[in-house]
Amino acid sequence: MAEGLRPFRLRGRGGPQKFGVAAGSLRGLLRKGCRLLQVPLAGSRLCLYEDGTELTESYFRALPPQTELVLLGPGESWRGCASDIEQFLAAFSSQRDAVVEAARKLLSDERAPRRQKLLADLIHNLSENILAEERGDDEKWFEGLESRFKNKSSYMRYSCESRIRSYMKEVSSFISNVHPTARDAYKGIIDLMSDKLKSVKYNGCYFDRREEEAARLCTTEGWFSCQGPFDRDDCPCKHSINPYSNRESRILFSTWNLDHIIEKKRAVVPELAEAVKTRDGREVNWEYFYQLLFTVHNLKLVHIACHKKTNHNLSCDKTKIYRKGKQNHEIS
Repeated sequence: MAEGLRPFRLRGRGGPQKFGVAAGSLRGLLRKGCRLLQVPLAGSRLCLYEDGTELTESYFRALPPQTELVLLGPGESWRGCASDIEQFLAAFSSQRDAVVEAARKLLSDERAPRRQKLLADLIHNLSENILAEERGDDEKWFEGLESRFKNKSSYMRYSCESRIRSYMKEVSSFISNVHPTARDAYKGIIDLMSDKLKSVKYNGCYFDRREEEAARLCTTEGWFSCQGPFDRDDCPCKHSINPYSNRESRILFSTWNLDHIIEKKRAVVPELAEAVKTRDGREVNWEYFYQLLFTVHNLKLVHIACHKKTNHNLSCDKTKIYRKGKQNHEIS
């Protein structure tokens, strides 16, 4: 075997057959795997079979030989070995309700903690109804919600809109801290931001699995992955959730945070107020502050355990606070 090549066990998303493939780089392994399994290279990626962690080049270099990997084609996802169990259970989907009922009866008499956990997880997974969208197709998911929400996406959009609206309220309420001579200008910028948010429906699309913008935060069929603390590029615990699956997951997802990397209260809003106060004839680049406050340019979706409330010690880019010549006012 050529120096630098390491062997791996590779399989596709749709079948159990495994193949031995040797490569010295992630890109090389991906190319070989796509040829072997006849999967298009564009949009494909590799992940660990065990927990679904997607590979990067640096992570690949740290893997031991014979690690079991899964090749995912465009649009495919893998949740780890649990996906194999789900595929097995899917074969008995016609008997799902009977299996859930039987598991609940067993759980009511079970005293061993580990078996209790296994039964509870089985019931939770079998109760998932990810593909259902309309209220009539998954009544349990909507328990506790107002009748005006007719489908899952409408509620999830509302959930995201509510978070963004709360950020707008915080920015508006800061006006009492702005220097009196700058308050009118500050209010003018708030009005521009508010109009922009209204035009995009408060970015509710971020949580709507049907919208293209949701791809910035979620994956196939509404699966959201924790993007890691502000000072990391990944989540150390590999948290993931699909709030569309069942009522419990919907409620749990409400505890996840949209965390400002450059902090809203400590950095962005005070910097905006200072920029308005000291503008001295210059035009404040309000779109830059809008991006930091309300868009995924500066927002990371994180599990509550990964939300660090300590000072991020990050500041705004001083070169972007004021406009330089004519600029395109369109922002994402």
